[in-house]
Formats: sequence, C-alpha cells, structure tokens
Amino acid sequence: MDIVLTVIWFATYLVGTVWYELYIVHMFQQNSYKPREYMEWMQVHSNVGRLLGRCLYGLLSLPLVLIGGHGCVTAACVMNVMTIIVNKPHAAKKPLVYTKRVKRMLMTTVLVYLVVVLLSVLLSAGGFRMAPGESAPTAVGIATHGLHICMVVLTGLFILQPFLILLVNLLNRPIERGVDRYYINDAARILKEMPDLKIIGVTGSYGKTSVKYFLSTLLSSSYNVLHTPGNYNTTLGVVRTIREQMKPFHEIFICEMGAREVGDIKEICDLVHPGYGVITSIGPQHLQSFHTIENIIGTKFELADAVPANGKVFLNYDNEYIRTHKINKNVVSYGTTGNDIDFRAYEIEVSPRGSSFKMKDENGDEYEFHTRLVGNHNVQNIAGAIAVAHTLGIPMEKLKYPVKQLESVEHRLQLKKQGNRIILDDAYNSNKNGFKAALDTLAMFKELRILMTPGMVELGEKQYDENKEVGIYAADKCDYAVLIGKEQTKPIQDGLLEAGFAQNKMIVVDTLQDAFQMVNAIPDEKQKVVLIENDLPDNYA
Repeated sequence: MDIVLTVIWFATYLVGTVWYELYIVHMFQQNSYKPREYMEWMQVHSNVGRLLGRCLYGLLSLPLVLIGGHGCVTAACVMNVMTIIVNKPHAAKKPLVYTKRVKRMLMTTVLVYLVVVLLSVLLSAGGFRMAPGESAPTAVGIATHGLHICMVVLTGLFILQPFLILLVNLLNRPIERGVDRYYINDAARILKEMPDLKIIGVTGSYGKTSVKYFLSTLLSSSYNVLHTPGNYNTTLGVVRTIREQMKPFHEIFICEMGAREVGDIKEICDLVHPGYGVITSIGPQHLQSFHTIENIIGTKFELADAVPANGKVFLNYDNEYIRTHKINKNVVSYGTTGNDIDFRAYEIEVSPRGSSFKMKDENGDEYEFHTRLVGNHNVQNIAGAIAVAHTLGIPMEKLKYPVKQLESVEHRLQLKKQGNRIILDDAYNSNKNGFKAALDTLAMFKELRILMTPGMVELGEKQYDENKEVGIYAADKCDYAVLIGKEQTKPIQDGLLEAGFAQNKMIVVDTLQDAFQMVNAIPDEKQKVVLIENDLPDNYA
C-alpha cells in the first residue's frame, strides 16, 4: 500500500471513529446513562437505520483497504471522510455535555481500544507468515502484518461501539457509584445544616417545570427562594443544585422531581425530605420505561407518600388520575373545573395579549388576576402556584403583581411575535393532554391557524393510538397542518383525514427547516398564528 495513503486512511478512520463514539455517548447521555432505556432506544426501527447510516461508510472502508491498490485505498479514504461528515457533531436541542462522567467514559473507551488492539497484535504474532523467498522476518513485513491486524480490530470495535458503551458503563460503575454517593452525602449534609428550610417538591407528567417557575416567582415576593434550574430534575441534578447554589439565607427550596422509572421520585425525596408536595398532572408519558399507567401514578404519588403528616400535598383536581387517587394526607386541591376545589380559577378569558381569570380565597373574597400567558393549562398551573403561595402566608392581593409579571417557560406555549406571525412555541416536549391544551389555545385565535408538529414519542404501544387521537382532535382547531416526518406522523395524518380535514391543507415534510419553509409558502391573506408542538429530542431527530 502507498504509505502516504495508508497514513491518510488511518488518520481519517480514527477521526470518523471518534465522531461516531461521541454520537453514541450523546445518545447514552440523552437516555440518562441508563442501559435499559438506551437499549430500548436502539431497538426503535428508525434508530437502527440511523445507526447503520452513521457506520456504513466505515464498514465499507476496511475491505477496500485490504484489497489494496492505489484506487481501492483512495476509495477507502473517501469512505472515511464520509464517516466523518455524517457523524460530525452538530447543533443539538440538548448538546452533549462534557461532564466528568462523560470524560471518564471517553478515557475508559480509549483504554479499551488500546488494550484490545495490543492484545490482538500480540496474540496474532504467532500467525505471522514470511513472504516467499524471505529467510527472516523483515521490519516492513512485521509492520504490515501488525497494521492489518489493527485495521481489522479497529473495524470490529467500530461496529460494536453502540454496545461497547454498555461495557464501558459497566467497567466504570464502581467509580460512578462512589462519586455519586460522595456528592449525595455532601448535599444531605448541607440540607441537615438548614433545619428551618421549607422544601417543596414538584412533580407531574407535565406542567411541573412551569409550576416550579411560577411558584418561585410568586414566593420570591416574600421569601428568599432557590429552585432547581432548567431540567435539573434527577437526583444528581438536585444534588448539584444544592451543592453549588444553596446558601444559608435561603428560606424555601423548590425541587422539581422527574421520573422515568418506578422509585425515581422516592430517591429524590429520601434526599431532600419535602415538607410540601405539588403533583401537577399524570398521563401516559414515558410508557416505554414505566410500561403501565398504574406505575406512573404510583411513582408520582411517591412524593405525597414522603410528605409528613403536618405537611400539605397540592393536587391538580382537573386531572382525573390525581382526583380519583385517594391518599391519607392534608390535601389542598386546585384547578379550573368543578365546585369542590379549594383554589379554582374561573371566568377565564384569553386573547393575544394573555389571559385573565378570577379566584376566591378561603373567606370567599374574589380576586381578579391578569397574566401575559395564554391557554387554560397555564391558568391551571398558575392556580397551583397561587394555592401554594397563599397557603404559605402570602395574601391574595399581594400575589396579583407577580402573577402579572409571569413569563412563559421557554418553549412551553411561549407567545412570540415574528413579523406578521404569532408563534405559539410549545416545542420543548409533547404529551396528549398538553397537545390538546395547546390546540385549544390555537383554536381561540381568529388568525390563520397553522399546526406544525412531528407528533409525540416515547409512548410505547400507545404511540399510534395517542397520536391518532390528537390528529382527530386537531382537525377543527387548525386551518393547516404541517407534519414533520412521513412515517413518524402517519397516525396524525390518519386522525386528521378520519375527522374530515382537507388533504390539500395537510403538508408532510422531512425536517423542521422544511416545515418553516412550507409555513412561509402558505398564502397569508391574513395574519398567521403557528403552533409549534414538540420538536423531537436528539435521540429521535
């Protein structure tokens, strides 16, 4: 083989391998470093194709090199360049975060590569064959033999990278457990040194992040408040918040609690010991890991189980799963429907400027609130925040101003203006109830109403039925439907057509960028309002 071409091949192959490995690590991180969830992700048909597409050029490269010859080696280098291109890191919704854990995983991966390659070369030394006419092994012959072995082993490791990450995770498990235990114990120590700190746990299938931010804004009018930032709703996310941000002057800690498996909420509660709990909603989300709605209900109510007898549990009685689940705790109910609710928002009016509604306190006195947020579900979440804040001693009258100052959580039905368009950005994630609530909000507008969505994911065996249901529901609430992904949105397409939606007003595209182009191309005889409902997470994109 031409030595220059061989060096180029080797260099480009290594770069392509590194890019592919970073993609695999990113997906492992997206699946919360949990092997079972990662394996379930790999088994999704579209992800199998995605993985094959990312490694295909690398698989073609090795046979070309082994065939030899200037042309084949050149073609192999081209294959490597293609591997680099398809795996090059790109702007992601949730980019790979180079945490210490990720760095340890990458270091262990390098060590595994080195060990396997060295062992393979040493073990294959006995199989070395001299060329005809040679009386002793030559340096070139030995080097060529070793290079061929390296090529074969590297290709094998390249093919196995999606599974190699599981081995690396297993090898690192003792280290990770030790590190996690140290951080958890340190966070527990900090909380123990603040016995007067009021801790409020917030969980739910949806709405928990909004309620967390709303509640933080309302309580901050009277207290020094710390809340978990962003999507720091796992045990280690909570630990990091406590260790990095908790100060002696904080009076209230609002702790968002996420869950993908039974026991996740309990694990967080065992650390923070909440005195108050808010359960915002329950629905069929993450069914691939929970498997049944009963498991979801039980997991969300792990928060209620952790609240002490002298604490309070705030429950959204608009949610049937919550309302019908009886618990032996001090319950404060909130919502927008029914007369047996402690904090009920009523006479709700919505406009492009926001929403207004009324509430009564425990004495029956009526108060009117105004917010820049739109949608009944936002009013529902605000009602929950008002219920907690008022229970903790803030008068209803004093809550009017902070309610008026509330802003949309980014990408959660966020009202935006873009030229002559109104954008309802609900792109962070999607679930059936949230999807329907967003569609209800879209239906209130008099402008040209456009739905843009790739549908919902991670619904397990209910994937088709749930998406078809929202498709049927959307039929009379939008004028155009721009659907992203022909196969992904097939259930929504079926639902829209079954409900009598005009096929010529249903547009199916491949990417989010194509969707925006089609929205721009829709005739705009009047102002457009565009609901962006979900953009797929990176492990589905």
